[in-house]
Amino acid sequence: MKFQIAGNHSEDTAAGRQVDIVALGIVTAAIILFVATGSEIGPAVVRSLRGEGPGPDSFMLDAFLLNIAIIIFGWSRYRQLCEEIAAGKAAENAARRLAETDALTGFLNRRSFNAGIDALIAQGADPGVNNGADQHRATALMMIDLDNFKQVNDHNGHSVGDLLLCECARRIAAALPHGALVGRIGGDEFAVALPFDRQRPEFVDHIAKVLVASIGESVRINAVNIAVSASIGLSRSDLGGDEPAGRVSSLFEMADIAMYHSKRQGRNGFSWFEAHMADEMRFRSELENGIRQGIPRGEFVPFYEQQIDLQTGELIGFEMLARWDSPQFGIVAPDIFIPVAEDIGAIAELSQSVIAQALEDARAWDPRLTLAVNISPIQLRDPWFAQKLLRMLVEANFPPQRLEVEITESCLHQNLAQVRSLITSLKNQGIRVSLDDFGTGYSSIGQLRELPFDRIKIDRSFVSSLVDNKDSAAIVRAVTTLGQGLHLPITAEGIETQDVLDHLRQYGEITGQGYLYGRPRPARDLGEWLDAGQQPEAEAPTPDDPPARRAL
Repeated sequence: MKFQIAGNHSEDTAAGRQVDIVALGIVTAAIILFVATGSEIGPAVVRSLRGEGPGPDSFMLDAFLLNIAIIIFGWSRYRQLCEEIAAGKAAENAARRLAETDALTGFLNRRSFNAGIDALIAQGADPGVNNGADQHRATALMMIDLDNFKQVNDHNGHSVGDLLLCECARRIAAALPHGALVGRIGGDEFAVALPFDRQRPEFVDHIAKVLVASIGESVRINAVNIAVSASIGLSRSDLGGDEPAGRVSSLFEMADIAMYHSKRQGRNGFSWFEAHMADEMRFRSELENGIRQGIPRGEFVPFYEQQIDLQTGELIGFEMLARWDSPQFGIVAPDIFIPVAEDIGAIAELSQSVIAQALEDARAWDPRLTLAVNISPIQLRDPWFAQKLLRMLVEANFPPQRLEVEITESCLHQNLAQVRSLITSLKNQGIRVSLDDFGTGYSSIGQLRELPFDRIKIDRSFVSSLVDNKDSAAIVRAVTTLGQGLHLPITAEGIETQDVLDHLRQYGEITGQGYLYGRPRPARDLGEWLDAGQQPEAEAPTPDDPPARRAL
């Protein structure tokens, strides 16, 4: 189903038709004169050939021949004009198609899609248009956004990205029923509008499920399998504004909010717009603005968690954990702001800012104390990250041997070759590299042997439950045994009780961290730890600082 927008070509078309009529009139007049003069000359020519009289009058003969010439010339010119007009119309139609459609996929562009959905809504809302047959009809709008499309472009090139868009467009078109309107309204964003019975919204649910499943199938392009998925947001015209312009605008706004809700729910799914999503979206917008403004203001600061030798109780270093000291929201945990910073492309700047502060803080510590920092999976894709980190070390005059970079296990499955290159570059500079959250990402023993890690960190989810959960205890025992076999030191995260600590001490040389040794603190509060040279009394977790997976 295609809706076209009228252009300013009516005057040109009328002029072409006028030229057609004039040329055809001249040819017709010449034919009439040809018949008239021919009726006079014909009998005279016949009598002359029979020898029964003189030939035709010379003036009439000249007129007759002139009519023949005019007819030939006029007909030729008429055909030429017709061909020129046809070519002009074809060029005009092609230009109109280019103005109304997306050149890559052939779908409608945003302007023509807006006109089309406006017409769809008007048809469903006006009983007179359909003789009352569609009085229960409404229009559903789907906003379809491809998940992680930017990574496809970054890793495989824009030509592969274009081929992926074309394949997704083909799948979308194949999944839609007759009467649906489809457009490409952004780089990797598509929109679909279709009429439905407002008493049967499950029809739209079915179409959305088919689209998610169809787009979610892997694509093989240039001998490379590319995983792709889509997040879809749905809205309906009978819940939009009253005015046509406001109705279309609110439809897009609601579908867009629902689409981002689908992304936050894990992607590769769809959601209908609900009122509470708008509040979430406003909060999300406030977070985004706060992050962008807070980075240059220095609102993101390092907190530090102790790392302890479990056998001796000696303090051996700290892990740096980012916190957002927001004037609007207070102290914000990284679980909230880091995913947002990654989505808006601010995570690298944020991370570098916090790491630079941590290096300045740690330079004043006892030289035997180490500093561990987490890096985002997005930073792993930066081929210049190792050089940027080395520059920060030089600027802070911080020894590389005291720094430990932690890479989460899930990162190993994104681009193993790039991770290997990064680890090698960091180790060449004297920086140690540890594998964080081990046990949650399904990495193989072969990868541990292939990648030159300096340490394995057992994920807190296994450590905190090892006393009460036999499976967790078995995993912790297996990891410590693996570390001993590979000559890799082990750090246990999430030590929260004395029972857990006592259990871990049976594994020999192992380090640990967790709320049993105190909550993470800013640099200004480290004095009691550093002056005493040992950890203070155990502190219980509080609701405002829950034990959760932390990044950075």
